[in-house]
Amino acid sequence: MINTKLLAGFPREVKVLVAASFFVAVGFGVIVPAMPLFAKSFGVNNSAVGLIVSTFAIARFCSGLISGKLVDLFGERLVFAIGILIVSFFTFLCALAQCYTQLLIFRSAGGLGSSMFSVAAGSIIMRSVSDDQRGRAQSVYNGSFLVGGIAGPAIGGALSTISLRAPFFTYSVTLLCAGTIGFFFLSPGKPSAKAEVAGDEKMSIPEALRLPPYRTALILSFVTSWVLLGLRSSILPLFVTEELHSTTAIVGLGFTLSALFQGLLLLPAGNLSDIRGRRVALSIGTTVVMAGVITLIFSIHPWMYLAGMCIIGFGGAFLSTVPANIVGDVIRGKSGQVIALWQMAGDAGMIVGPITVGFLSDLFSFRVAFMATAAIFSLAVHFAYRLTETRQSHLL
Repeated sequence: MINTKLLAGFPREVKVLVAASFFVAVGFGVIVPAMPLFAKSFGVNNSAVGLIVSTFAIARFCSGLISGKLVDLFGERLVFAIGILIVSFFTFLCALAQCYTQLLIFRSAGGLGSSMFSVAAGSIIMRSVSDDQRGRAQSVYNGSFLVGGIAGPAIGGALSTISLRAPFFTYSVTLLCAGTIGFFFLSPGKPSAKAEVAGDEKMSIPEALRLPPYRTALILSFVTSWVLLGLRSSILPLFVTEELHSTTAIVGLGFTLSALFQGLLLLPAGNLSDIRGRRVALSIGTTVVMAGVITLIFSIHPWMYLAGMCIIGFGGAFLSTVPANIVGDVIRGKSGQVIALWQMAGDAGMIVGPITVGFLSDLFSFRVAFMATAAIFSLAVHFAYRLTETRQSHLL
């Protein structure tokens, strides 16, 4: 359950998003441990498993700017609801897939809807609260994902032992619940607090790209998605079952523990971002996640995998909050496409990451793939420590 006291002082839109995102997260958490195993059941290699994750991100990436334009033209509510319904429909078809090619096509098509609802949700969060509330608002929003995500992987791991198709049916239903909440309870066309101040002013993509903090946010989005989404959703479950000779239940437990640690630290991370500034919070997050990836490199027992996932969850609390805060700090007015480009950078990480680590694990080993991930993530650590502070009241 979501503590209503945490939502005090936030606009209605934030509260509705928190409720809807809970249902999205439960379902997504259910399919995370099942997706690589379901793809593998069709007799494909690790690179092909990574491609399932990457093609979904490719579809999101290719439709990102279009989704941002749709948000600017038709408002967040309609784009949010339709996007979720699209993902629900194609997730249902994934459950019915009879071969790898069908699974690849249906999962890819779902990326179009994912782009729509994620850009719409990001627009609402970033434009509906002030700079002083943004860190806490983003933490509460992400927290609703994690509350659902804590239960989801454990359920998904258990369902996968019965049928690898069952998690997809479950996700389709939870998405329908989320879309219904968004359509009936989000306010259509209601201007946000930030938009009211800025009037009809829009920030263009070239304007945003001239801002060093925005460019840093793009790099962080790419690298963080590679690790927190791409790596975990592709070869990591296979590493646990094939290299560590463990079970899908342990895979699900690791994802659950990671989500639990991330959830427990989200609000402290958001508060630290608001009080001490974005740079301090981001530096902590990147350093801790790097430690988690290094732990995975040297994992030889399931308990070491579980420890690495806990550490990554700790740092993930900061990385799932602060980059969005940076973007929200620097944009102004209706900036759907600027937000979309930032999310597209994350999608690019999900495209390149799974394909790269899948290829490296096939050619060399899982550990080589983890080492390559650590090398790429060192960029995030570097740019975090060099970030120019964007929190306005912190600069006064």
